[in-house]
Amino acid sequence: MNGKRILMAKLGLDGHDRGVKVVARALRDAGFEVIYTGLRHSPEQVAESALQEDPALIGVSILSGAHMALIPRLMEEMKKRNISGIPVFLGGIIPDDDREDLIKMGVSHIYGPGSTTKEIISGVTELSAGRTPA
Repeated sequence: MNGKRILMAKLGLDGHDRGVKVVARALRDAGFEVIYTGLRHSPEQVAESALQEDPALIGVSILSGAHMALIPRLMEEMKKRNISGIPVFLGGIIPDDDREDLIKMGVSHIYGPGSTTKEIISGVTELSAGRTPA
């Protein structure tokens, strides 16, 4: 596992990728190796990409509102492939009511609207070092 390698993905039918591209660029500029899988991937495809790419972290962007259906499937697919130890961080429009459940499912950190690239870089740096972001 490369501590600086991050797999970034868009799950489901969400076609809005400007945010994930901005974050991917900021993380690359901060020294991370970012692998962006592109749009409209299934949890199975993302888990398979993680198995093949061996990232230190997985970043998922969801703006469609399908996070409570897709994230449990992603976590299960990761478990099936014995890669459940990779921290997953999530970005998108996530209602406050869902955050605790997502953390219980294994999501390491959640970034919502208004999160700055500086905050995300700082948090991802903490996650890559095995610490919980503030």
